[in-house]
Amino acid sequence: RRSAINVSSSRGFGTVASPKCAASNPDQLKSAREDLKQLLNSQFCHPILVRLGWHDAGTYNKNIEEWPQRGGANGSLRFEVELKHAANAGLVNALSLIQPIKDKYSDVTFADLFQLASATAIEEAGGPKIPMKYGRVDVSGPNECPEEGRLPGKYQCIRLCLCLETTNLIAFLCCLDAGPPSPADHLREVFYRMGLNDKEIVALSGAHTLGRSRPERSGWGKPETKYTKDGPGTPGGQSWTVQWLKFDNSYFKDIKAKRDEDLLVLPTDAVLFEDPSFKVYAEKYAEDQETFFKDYAEAHAKLSNLGAKFDPPEGIVLDDTPVQAVPEKFVAAKYSTGKRELSDSMKQKIRAEYESFGGGPDKPLPTNYFLNIIIIIGVLAILTSLL
Repeated sequence: RRSAINVSSSRGFGTVASPKCAASNPDQLKSAREDLKQLLNSQFCHPILVRLGWHDAGTYNKNIEEWPQRGGANGSLRFEVELKHAANAGLVNALSLIQPIKDKYSDVTFADLFQLASATAIEEAGGPKIPMKYGRVDVSGPNECPEEGRLPGKYQCIRLCLCLETTNLIAFLCCLDAGPPSPADHLREVFYRMGLNDKEIVALSGAHTLGRSRPERSGWGKPETKYTKDGPGTPGGQSWTVQWLKFDNSYFKDIKAKRDEDLLVLPTDAVLFEDPSFKVYAEKYAEDQETFFKDYAEAHAKLSNLGAKFDPPEGIVLDDTPVQAVPEKFVAAKYSTGKRELSDSMKQKIRAEYESFGGGPDKPLPTNYFLNIIIIIGVLAILTSLL
């Protein structure tokens, strides 16, 4: 068992880590996934758990080779120094939600748990099955956290389009004269650094089908709408879609239609149908949910692996079978072939045939190999017909 160190935190959640954190236990990963499903079904926290996984992975810089300096999915988001980054406002609540699960399954790394929670949230909201792998190694201390500014880019934002329930880091928008010249440039600034392309940017944008934005936290959106004034969670905010806890392609349909003033459309959303390269994919996803699901699942899995160090190097893939109990030790005496024993009369018949050829209990057959072979074949034929 690996030795662990404890890094103190004033936030009420643990940060147990290890400099040599081995791969997560596959059975514990499966069990943690079931607990996450229960949490999602009771707390309706799909958006914030998606965001948790995205923000742990989204600090990755493809231009830095060394781990963990390159950032990415390494569990560093659990440390207070990184949680205080403006981009991560509210994510302490996500950590508080999953801390009991981490306490229960100590052999699951934080890095794996964050990504497991994110993928499970997508799937439980009706989204595609994400082709995930696990075995991510945790960083061991806050000194290994990335510097602030990687999520929204190098520009300091006057307003951050980000709140407690904003689904993903695409919502960052630097505004006024502090930001880049256009929303499209901003998206590419952020996601090209991670090694993602235009198709993946648009596909990942579709995760805005989940979640809401609150003006008191982000400066964007309405205080409430007819879609958010009631329902699960704390009322209020403005959602991108009508059913903001259901994962589908309505995000693209609603942006394209622009018919409902109660639905949020940010500049970084609208540009998906304005930029020529983005528009090709946005139009396709609005018409074809199956294609969107396929491309989203691939992009989400790629994002979840960014910057991660895996142990074992090839990672751990979970199948869909439940955790099995230790199998009972095999004892041959407990099992039967189902074949019948020879009856006494049949044994007597075989013995009589044997003796008719000159054999007996104390007298072997004469050494006539040809005859012996014929006898053996005959006896085997009789036995075979009985089995």
